[in-house]
Amino acid sequence: MSDSDTPTIPVLRVGFLGSGFIADFHLQAMLGVRNVRVAGVYSRTPANAAAFAERASAAGLGPCRAYESLEAMAASGEIDAVWILGPNDTRVEAMQTIHAVVTSGRGGLLGVACEKPLARNLAEAREVLRLAEAAGLNHGYLENQVFSTAVQRGKEIIWRRGVPGGGRPYLARASEEHSGPHRPWFWQGERQGGGVLSDMMCHSVEVARFLLTPPGAERASLRLVSASATVANLKWTRPAYVERLRQMMGPEVDYSRRPAEDFARGVLVLEDDQGQKAMIEASTSWAYVGPGLRIQIELLGPEYSLELNTLSTGLKVFLSRELNESTGEDLLEKQNAEQGLMPVLDDEAGIYGYTLEDRHMVECFRTGRRPLETFHDGVAVVEMLMALYRSAELERTLYLADVDLEAYIPPVARGEYRG
Repeated sequence: MSDSDTPTIPVLRVGFLGSGFIADFHLQAMLGVRNVRVAGVYSRTPANAAAFAERASAAGLGPCRAYESLEAMAASGEIDAVWILGPNDTRVEAMQTIHAVVTSGRGGLLGVACEKPLARNLAEAREVLRLAEAAGLNHGYLENQVFSTAVQRGKEIIWRRGVPGGGRPYLARASEEHSGPHRPWFWQGERQGGGVLSDMMCHSVEVARFLLTPPGAERASLRLVSASATVANLKWTRPAYVERLRQMMGPEVDYSRRPAEDFARGVLVLEDDQGQKAMIEASTSWAYVGPGLRIQIELLGPEYSLELNTLSTGLKVFLSRELNESTGEDLLEKQNAEQGLMPVLDDEAGIYGYTLEDRHMVECFRTGRRPLETFHDGVAVVEMLMALYRSAELERTLYLADVDLEAYIPPVARGEYRG
């Protein structure tokens, strides 16, 4: 799609596919976005869709309508772009539906955005991309950490002040850790496509790749050379935690028989068009117990560095043991305590990048411009994840020139991983 293909429209009418945890983050983020209306929602649980529509309308982002199907929403003529926010195993089906609606001349959709990761494996990711482009849709990959205000500002400073005199950065480190996902499907390797490596390292490798890429350059200007990874089960296969997980998520999540990895560590080597190498070190875990979700990012170059830790907040509160507090996540995501000295994220949607991400996608879809993150980037992320999974399976460094990952399915997604 070229910038001239789509005339600017005054307000982009967005339809949400999904009404759960991540949809609520995007709804909160949309409060900071101009020229947008959350006009529709579809969920496989009608009551959830109705409640979400009420929240969107009450927040002044509507009027929002709950639809009886994705097809009905996409074909309604009341939606300009769809945000795909459902489980990973539904991504291809969702794009097939959207493709069918658009190519049959119904609805008039302009764009589609999809949450991370784009799909469970490389074949599915390429199919999602193919369907979007075959339908002539603008497409955006929703990787919020790239749009974090700290990441955006930090990259701008490093490449403006550090790189001209010191040379390009050579190492990006990124980690994300918390105590485990909210919904059962995340814990199921076949549905999710993996474990913590698929769920969270998709963030880490892409924010690292973004920081290592020169401003304005294609992300593909850094070529993936090799991958080395280790996966493990550190916490959730212990008998007491197997039972706790079963109680929290239901009998379909049984880590005594079908675990998914709760720890992953990976190293990716990339090369630019001058032959200079850059490295990504990524680490993710569902076995971290602290105040809440912890994201750490570093960028290192010859004469400079950048670092970010989301738990090093400017705002903290102290709550004594004398208080009888109800549990929740009102201070920060994946909150693990209600007492003591607690960091507080005063604007989670902004700090994590959702607000700038949604603002950017809305403006690109509204004006017909190509987003900073597209489904092409989503495919590249899945390729990195599959290389890391294959390396962990083979227990050796994987050189991309020597392997074909197109049909590869990780052991945890094949139902063959035992921890």
